[in-house]
Amino acid sequence: MRAIIFVFVFLGLFISGVSAQTGWVLRSSSLKGDLVAVFFTSSEKGWVAGDDGYLASTKDGGQTWTPYPLNTTENINEIYFRNDDNGYLVAGRKMFNTHDGGKTWQDIRIYHSGEFGAGRPEFLSIRFSDRKRGYVIGSVLKKSGDEEVVVDSLVMRTEDGGDTWRRITVPSKTELFHLDFDRNQRGWIVGDGGLILASTDEGNSWNKQNSGTTMSLYNVDFRNSTEGCIVGKGGTILRTENGGMTWRQVATNFKESLMRIDFADDKIGWAVGYSGLILRSTDRGVTWMRQESNTHERLYGLYMDKKYGWAVGAKGTTLSFKK
Repeated sequence: MRAIIFVFVFLGLFISGVSAQTGWVLRSSSLKGDLVAVFFTSSEKGWVAGDDGYLASTKDGGQTWTPYPLNTTENINEIYFRNDDNGYLVAGRKMFNTHDGGKTWQDIRIYHSGEFGAGRPEFLSIRFSDRKRGYVIGSVLKKSGDEEVVVDSLVMRTEDGGDTWRRITVPSKTELFHLDFDRNQRGWIVGDGGLILASTDEGNSWNKQNSGTTMSLYNVDFRNSTEGCIVGKGGTILRTENGGMTWRQVATNFKESLMRIDFADDKIGWAVGYSGLILRSTDRGVTWMRQESNTHERLYGLYMDKKYGWAVGAKGTTLSFKK
């Protein structure tokens, strides 16, 4: 009898130990400042970045992190890898790239001095639709008294894998926050004041779509050419099933601003935001449920795979997810 009881106790401890490693886990680390971006190219290899040019990488699934000296004080807004070797950082008026999987990063200039007149660019997001065509977006800022204000939208395009870039005119003057492509001809950009821009010709031209809201829209994710979701200020979640011809607001009780959304597959999606909010959907974004995060810090960055994920935020906050 004692042997049987021991077996059951052991199994119970083993199962609880396994369960403790699943779901979202708040990680302790030496990462510094507000973290805004996270990107993993495998379950073991990833990067986090944020304010004042802070960049760190891991090769052991987040057990240890190694800072990389970028030698810039610009805030890093996004990390993006188009394959295992070729990656990009957008950081204020600067862009950095790597061709060796993040071992080294180079500061590259994609615009000419004086190209924006008395203004300066602020790069916020980058995506490639294929091996050659890529886009970087943001805004043009201009000094007004002691502050800088947005005076124009900014979209730049490359057709040679990032060697040269040219500016594209879009029907907007507001700040653009994020873009996504379905790896075909269709792309979407979201921005301030409920702005949604869409392209059906590989990013050569962009047209406005009706979002039905004036809330700032911070992040967009399309799984294919028809189904997509957008998140934004005040808990805003928008969803489309026809490529953005119509957008419908998803009704929830969440009022915290949502900063990032990422679908791990065609059905399961995640969103993160203020006050440590993490949401999960299992029905293509139709409904969302709160997940336990064990933090009240603002979460800004998110990267999800089918079996693992990471979220990052204020004061070096990092959380890992394991299915």
